[in-house]
Amino acid sequence: MYDAIIIGAGPAGLQAALTLGRMHRPALLLDSGEYRNGTVLHMHNVIAADGTPPAEFRATAREQLAAYDDVEIRDVAAQTVTGVEGGFTVHLADGDAVEARQVILATGVVDDLPPVPGLQELWGTGAFTCPFCDGHEHAGRSIGILGPAARAEHLIGLLGPIVGEITVYPVDQTFTAEEVETLSRRRARVSTAPVTALSRIDDGVRIATDSGDQTVAGVFVAAGSQRHRAPFADQLGLHLLPSGSIEVDDFGRTSTPGVFAAGDLAHRASLPGPMAAVLLAAAAGQMAAVGVIQSLMVG
Repeated sequence: MYDAIIIGAGPAGLQAALTLGRMHRPALLLDSGEYRNGTVLHMHNVIAADGTPPAEFRATAREQLAAYDDVEIRDVAAQTVTGVEGGFTVHLADGDAVEARQVILATGVVDDLPPVPGLQELWGTGAFTCPFCDGHEHAGRSIGILGPAARAEHLIGLLGPIVGEITVYPVDQTFTAEEVETLSRRRARVSTAPVTALSRIDDGVRIATDSGDQTVAGVFVAAGSQRHRAPFADQLGLHLLPSGSIEVDDFGRTSTPGVFAAGDLAHRASLPGPMAAVLLAAAAGQMAAVGVIQSLMVG
């Protein structure tokens, strides 16, 4: 039996494994091979790794984890988690079952994008969601923002000092006259026609609408939603916040004893939602691992 099984091998899971390994706590890290930034070419806003490809980041992390005898990594997805504190069983996609005293959920989320033709193909390379991660790379250049007016206005506030001209496009319905006026006051151009298709052109993106085409450096998406990548929150009866994320305390503890969560799928109740950032996910993974160790000491 492991002290902890970590499900998910993004920044949160990798850091949790490192912390447990350094404290000589037997841990199993399960890597399904699915990552939220799997299509991203370069990570940004990560000190000492700014511009590093996510795949390189993960590979380096796994090389470093190999130095810790108490950390085992298996490239297999978890399917179900059952049990109670002190005795959890994780059933794997290869038919095996493994046991641990504690569990850390770090499976992250999936971005459900608006049904715009071409958007999925551009996701992470020409279409983005995080100004902190990708805004600087579009400094002084024209961009498009897709989504409802209220969320677009928030993105304008973040991107306005960085980029050049901003054009806001509705996704599934046109903006009202009041919304057009509000966005225009933020010095953004406003398209009254929803986007019909996106495509890559040279080093930019072509945005097609019924009223014509425009080429921009990149598109930022203010629409869409996120959902848990795996069903473990439901399986374990974890309490969810209004954002849909798993509620955790400062040490990543969930509402179910022995179950911890870290990364984009969880946040504290004091926050409106999770902030998608590699460093914050890693920090949450470290805190969850510390929480596990504290729990094991008490037990």
